[in-house]
Amino acid sequence: MANSLLPPEERNLTPDQVEALDKRRELGHTLLVIAGQFSVIATVLLLWVGQDLSYSPGWAHPMAYYFAVAITIVITFGITGMVLRKGTPRLD
Repeated sequence: MANSLLPPEERNLTPDQVEALDKRRELGHTLLVIAGQFSVIATVLLLWVGQDLSYSPGWAHPMAYYFAVAITIVITFGITGMVLRKGTPRLD
């Protein structure tokens, strides 16, 4: 009998498909960890962004640019990681 806790599309997978599903979820978890680490970096950069935007002349705002890159990485990796991690996790 199929495990009723699994979503219907995951109940009748072959062993190779289960392995591919586990690898996809592991990659999603890795991307979520990277997004979390960059969110810490973005929080630290946020401490300098206001000063950088106020006192740096012209277009020279390196902390603001680093902050924008960090936020972009957090959003991109976070969304991608959540999409890859969808479904019921394997219990070990």
